[in-house]
Amino acid sequence: MTSKTCDFPGARFVPSPNHGERVGGRTPDMIVLHYTGMETGASALDWLCREESQVSSHYFVHEDGRVDQLVPEERRAWHAGKSFWKGETDINSCSIGIEIANAGHPDGLPDFPEAQIEAVAELCRDCGQRWQIAPERVLAHSDIAPIRKVDPGEKFPWDVLFRRGVGHWVEPAPVAGGRFFQRGDQGQPVEALQSMLSLYGYGVEITGDFCQKTEGVVAAFQRHFRQSRVDGIADVSTIDTLHRLLLALPKLNA
Repeated sequence: MTSKTCDFPGARFVPSPNHGERVGGRTPDMIVLHYTGMETGASALDWLCREESQVSSHYFVHEDGRVDQLVPEERRAWHAGKSFWKGETDINSCSIGIEIANAGHPDGLPDFPEAQIEAVAELCRDCGQRWQIAPERVLAHSDIAPIRKVDPGEKFPWDVLFRRGVGHWVEPAPVAGGRFFQRGDQGQPVEALQSMLSLYGYGVEITGDFCQKTEGVVAAFQRHFRQSRVDGIADVSTIDTLHRLLLALPKLNA
């Protein structure tokens, strides 16, 4: 593959050796967004292209909006790790992974430049159209691996991507008072919350016990969909936002 034959026309080919066959002949039906979490984009790109790292992504988006393709889309890049979404555990076999150059939480969550976000949006639209990927299956690494991963973080502008035709989004309900659920709570309301999160796609057991895993999933949901406060507490704002996202899913309105 050369720059002239990249799947995304605007990309430069920078090959990574870290990929394999998609298991079972799967084709991509999901896009997973990551931040690199390293001090510089150059060091992150170098690491993704080293065999010793055993990690890769299909695409790498630089701060200035340049896009590199590291792995052909037909191949299984190694970006998701241990993860889960809607019953699927081999996320690498059914997804396209996009690494976004950003130092992330270790460096205080720097802003994502406008040119970079515009490039991410264009890339996601192109991949989504090519593979017929549903908007609600454009996800954060933190969505598919709560607690273990927090990228691309609560400052990633999912609302901007949505306005550019990418992803699933509703305006989050404002943070206010009212009843909430947190770790240690038990009962039917907690079970209902877990059921809603599971229905959306998150990997949470429906036990009625607001455990550490449930707290982590709630925080992951907030990091994507209710970014003004990420605390793992299921307040009225969080539950209302989740409820409206579920109502906005096409299959629930069919």
